[in-house]
Amino acid sequence: MTVVRRSYERGITTLALDAPERRNALSAQLVGELADALTECGKDGDVRAVVLTHTGNTFSAGADLRDPPPLSTSLERGDPHAPDTLVALLRQIVELPKPVVARVTGHVRAGGLGLLGACDIAVASQQATFAFTEVRIGVAPAVISLPLLPRLDPRAVARYYLTGEKFDADEAARIGLVTAAGEDADDVLAPVLDGLRRSSPQGLAETKRLLTAKVLDTFDRDAADLTALSARLFSSPQAREGMTAFLERQDPPWVC
Repeated sequence: MTVVRRSYERGITTLALDAPERRNALSAQLVGELADALTECGKDGDVRAVVLTHTGNTFSAGADLRDPPPLSTSLERGDPHAPDTLVALLRQIVELPKPVVARVTGHVRAGGLGLLGACDIAVASQQATFAFTEVRIGVAPAVISLPLLPRLDPRAVARYYLTGEKFDADEAARIGLVTAAGEDADDVLAPVLDGLRRSSPQGLAETKRLLTAKVLDTFDRDAADLTALSARLFSSPQAREGMTAFLERQDPPWVC
């Protein structure tokens, strides 16, 4: 059963994460299907832009702890400079020669926030909530920092990275995590899509290249180190304790 649904209307392909029973967690299947769909969008001359959205009340809960995306073969052999599957997906969104627009009407956690950071534009409804929960299970928001840190307010991101606090759509817009927020995400999205439909494919591709240059510099400089950090943290005893507590809906032993 597919977990990424596709639809098309007037130059816009919508990709909907469709595993609501798993809170659209970033499983091996979901990441693989999304990467394949983006590749097809990039090659399709009829696609002017991509909208990335979701079914259910969660955009993405982050990494699927039961079925995580696989590491590359070279990383499994111990090469710290090998990219992992999530890094490759985030870079694919940033490098896609078409704008990618996130439409969020639910909760976004941990690795799911990396998808928002990789998108060129993100809109959210007032029902959306956000949290960097990695610190609460003993890891760090390592690879998702590649697209996020160049875009976010430094003081705000320090607070939310370190505390794991939940925040709302207006705060997400204030700190640069989303472009705009409103009561109805589709009302916010409408002028964005109208503008993209009026723009030339060449103009969009070259303008996106200008806008993402510094983000791609961050990938080139830091991806290997952050991938290695993520792998080391997820295999640590403290992270195993944290993930076990999370799956069992208990507090980890360090809560005081």
